[in-house]
Amino acid sequence: MRSRSYDGDLTPPWKRPAPLPEVAAESELVVEEAGTGFCGAVVRVEKTAEGLTVTLEDRFGRHRVFPMTPGAFLIDGRPVALVRPRAAAPRGRLLSASGSVAVPGAQARVARAGRIYVEGRHDAELVERVWGHDLRVEGVVVEFLEGVDDLPAVVSAFAPTPSARLGVLVDHLVPGSKESRIAASAAGPDVLVVGHPFIDVWEAVKPSSVGIPGWPRVPRGEDWKTGVCRALGWTDLTTGEAWQRILASVTSYRDLRPELLGRVEELIDFVTAG
Repeated sequence: MRSRSYDGDLTPPWKRPAPLPEVAAESELVVEEAGTGFCGAVVRVEKTAEGLTVTLEDRFGRHRVFPMTPGAFLIDGRPVALVRPRAAAPRGRLLSASGSVAVPGAQARVARAGRIYVEGRHDAELVERVWGHDLRVEGVVVEFLEGVDDLPAVVSAFAPTPSARLGVLVDHLVPGSKESRIAASAAGPDVLVVGHPFIDVWEAVKPSSVGIPGWPRVPRGEDWKTGVCRALGWTDLTTGEAWQRILASVTSYRDLRPELLGRVEELIDFVTAG
C-alpha cells in the first residue's frame, strides 16, 4: 500500500479554516484595521526590524502605522492578509531616495579618506536612509560623534587635508548657541561644519510624514525626546522605539525638511570635491 504523508495537522481538510485571501497593499487601497477600527487608504508599506508595516491615512488626513499581520485588516468587513505589492518595472531613469539618479547594480566604491561626521546615531541612520545609495557610490563613510563638545579635538586627530576633507553636520546650529561657537572653532579650509536649526534631527522629518499635526514644544529643562513622546501620547514607547517609528515614515527626501536636505547635499559635495 502506498504510504501517505501528513503535515502534523490531523484536522480533516474540510474542517480546516480557509486561508485568508491575500491582497496587495497598493497605494490608495482602503482598508480597516480590525483591532482599532481605524479606516484609511494605504499610503506606504515599510520593512522594519519587526516586519512589514503599513501606513494608513483616514479622511481627516491622519496617519497611523500598523504591523501587516494576517487577519489584522478588513475589506468590506471581511478579513484579509495584506501583502507587499510587487514592485513595478522602472520607467526611464531610476531615482534614489535622495532624488539623485540611481546607479543600478553599482558596487560600493572603496571608501574615500574624507569623512562626514554627524552628532548621533539617529542622525546617521536618517542620512543612511535617504542618502545611502549616493554615499556608497561616492565612497563616503558617515560616522557619529555623540555630541559636538569634543569636535575640535576630533578634527585635530583626523588631520584633514585637501584630499581627505572632513564634513560635519551639527544639530541646533543657530547664532549665539554653544554649537555655533564650537563649529566656528573647528572650521578650516578642509573642514566644513554646517547645521540645521532643529533641537534634534527628529524635527527634520516632516510632521505630515509621521502622521502628527506638528512637533510639540517641550518645556525648558525636560529631556526633549521624552517630552515629545509624552506630548504625542507615545508613553508606551522608549525613545529608541519612537525613533524607529519616525524613521519608518521616511521613504525619500520628500519626507524631510529642506533645512536638512540642503546641508547634507552640501557636505557630500564638499567631501567628494577633494
